[in-house]
Amino acid sequence: MRDTIYCVLCVLLTLALVVLSGRYIIGDLWLLAFFESLQTHFSLACIVGALLAFAVKRHWYAVLLGIVAVALLVHSVIMLKEHSATAPAAAATPTYRLLSFNIDNDNFANGERIADLIIGSKADVVEVFEAQPLLSQMARLEQAYPYRIGCGAVTKDCDSLLLSTRPFQRQLIRNLSVLWQQRFFMAIIDFDGQPINFASAHLSKPYFDEFHEYELTVLYYILYWIKGPTILAGDFNASVIAPDMQKFLARAGLNHVFPEPSTWPIEAGAYGISIDHVFARPPLQLKSVKQIPDAMGSNHYGLMTEFTIAK
Repeated sequence: MRDTIYCVLCVLLTLALVVLSGRYIIGDLWLLAFFESLQTHFSLACIVGALLAFAVKRHWYAVLLGIVAVALLVHSVIMLKEHSATAPAAAATPTYRLLSFNIDNDNFANGERIADLIIGSKADVVEVFEAQPLLSQMARLEQAYPYRIGCGAVTKDCDSLLLSTRPFQRQLIRNLSVLWQQRFFMAIIDFDGQPINFASAHLSKPYFDEFHEYELTVLYYILYWIKGPTILAGDFNASVIAPDMQKFLARAGLNHVFPEPSTWPIEAGAYGISIDHVFARPPLQLKSVKQIPDAMGSNHYGLMTEFTIAK
């Protein structure tokens, strides 16, 4: 019986580690995208499994599985930190705020509560994804945020929404692929004499096809022509350790905080993964990015970001 349990555990662990190692053997493959974003979590689970197998039967193969799992875990942490930047001093000024949140298109029951959150946040700029539940709250939101893109302003639909307390110097709207329309917004906003590019992106899920990598390529070329301090927030549906995300961040020269707060699944709380991100291009610096602990009926947590401009 002991040998059978050991054998089953080792077979399951071997299959899991082969899947996690696929990125190193065959490169980026969309079929593995779900596992790639969860490499840290699956590696930890495999370490526990290897310890359990070794406890059942002290055999070299369980040790080998544990070593491979540890190596995958260590590399995942290295990748999580690879494009992070040191936060500026807490005293760095001036400090501005960005609220970003995928509120879920079907979350109509909480539209009023989410509008209350936005108004009470005192954020300078707000970026909302799947914003349909806020359509009925536009009159209230306009009092606090008189400038907007989305939900009847510039665009007819109410998928993405960008709100600002300050006027736009320039606006840009693009499609990232044929799957969804107008899921990239950008507005140049003057902050005390400094123009800042606020970009908003909502990407497709990476584990159905190759559209995710294609959309990141389109997004890179859009950002390539944008100069000056830039902050990009969005629902990327992937962790920064996914191969196409690593490539995108390196090419675009963007960085993020470490550790990033988890945003999905909400059932995992602080132990989930970050698929909603806030990225910055110097001289813009991220001081903090924090999870909004109440998901308010969404399947994502929102993020509150404080940022400044390096002098």
